[in-house]
Amino acid sequence: MKKLFYLFLFALALAAFAPTPNAAEDHLTFPGKSGPGKGKTIVFIAGDEEYRSEESLPMLAKLLSQRHGFDCTVLFSLDPTGSYIDPNNQKSITHPELIAKADLIIIQTRFRQWSPEAYQYLADYLNAGKPIIGLRTATHAFTGSGKTGDFKWDDFGLKILGEKWVNHHGSHKVQGARGIIEPANAKHPILNSVTDVFAPSDVYTVAHLDENQSTVLLRGAVTASLDPASKPIDGPKNNPTMPVAWTRSYTSPDGNKKGQSFCTTMGASVDLKNEDLRRLLVNASYFLLNLPVPAKADVTIVDPYEPTMFGFNTAPDFYKNRNFQVSELTLGHTGSTGTGAKK
Repeated sequence: MKKLFYLFLFALALAAFAPTPNAAEDHLTFPGKSGPGKGKTIVFIAGDEEYRSEESLPMLAKLLSQRHGFDCTVLFSLDPTGSYIDPNNQKSITHPELIAKADLIIIQTRFRQWSPEAYQYLADYLNAGKPIIGLRTATHAFTGSGKTGDFKWDDFGLKILGEKWVNHHGSHKVQGARGIIEPANAKHPILNSVTDVFAPSDVYTVAHLDENQSTVLLRGAVTASLDPASKPIDGPKNNPTMPVAWTRSYTSPDGNKKGQSFCTTMGASVDLKNEDLRRLLVNASYFLLNLPVPAKADVTIVDPYEPTMFGFNTAPDFYKNRNFQVSELTLGHTGSTGTGAKK
C-alpha cells in the first residue's frame, strides 16, 4: 500500500509540472522569432461566416511571428459551449481582454454582436489612438445596437476604416479583382515590391470613402473570371475602378484622439494565396507600427496553406460536425484536418 501511495504522489507531481496545451485550445499565441518586429504584439481577430478568416489569420500570424519577429495572438469565434470553431456564432470572441496587450490589431469580422465588455476592450484600444488593419468584411465588422458611450459599433467600418457595407461591385463568385496601383501613391512604403495583386473575391462597392482624407494605394479592376490570368472587363464596372486598399486617419470612439487605419476589401482566405497581397499586409503592419518597411518583405508561408473556398456554411450542425479545433492551427499544423474538412 505504501508503494502505491508513493506512486500516486509521483503521478500528482508529474501532472502539476506537465506543460499546458498551446493557447488553452481557444486562441493562438505565436511568440516572435528574431526580427524587426521583436517586442511588438499583433492581435488578430477572426470571425466571419463567409471568407474563412479562421484559416487565413492564423497563417498570417505565423508568417509575421516566424519571419518578422512580431508576437502574434489570434482570437476566434467558437460555438456557445466553446468546443469548436464556429464562425456562425456572431456573439463569440475568445479572450477579448488580450486586445489590451496589442500594439496593432488586424481584424476580419462580419456582422458581430459582442458583449459590452468585449466592445469596451476594443474601444479602449482605439481611444488610445493605436493602429488597426481591417480586411474585407471589416467594413461591416459589427451590427446591432451595441454602443460604448456614444459610439455605435454598427458605425465601426465607416468611422474607423472609412467605408461600410454597400454591395458587391463585381459578380460574386464569378468575377475576380485585379489590384491596380494608384499612380500618385506608387512610392508609398506599403507598396514596396507589391506589383501583382489578384483576388478571387470580387471588388466591393466603395461609396463613402473620402479620398481627400485618405491615401488610396490600390484600385480594383473587375476581371472576367476567378482565374488569376483573367483580364479586366470592359464597360462601366471599371470606369471608374473602386478603391480596394487605403490608409486614413480615424477619430477615436471617445473623440479625443487620432489613430491610423489601413483597410483592404480583399482578404478572403483564397485571396491570400497571392504573394503580393500577403506582402501588402506585412508592409502595412510595419508602416502602422512606425517601423521601416522592408524593400521586399519575406512572405513565405510557414506551414502548408490550402484554404477553403469562400461561401456560407448554413447546413444544420455543419461546424459541429466539422469539429474544427484551434489546436489544428498551431505551428506545424495546416488547419485542414477537422472532421468534414478537406484532408
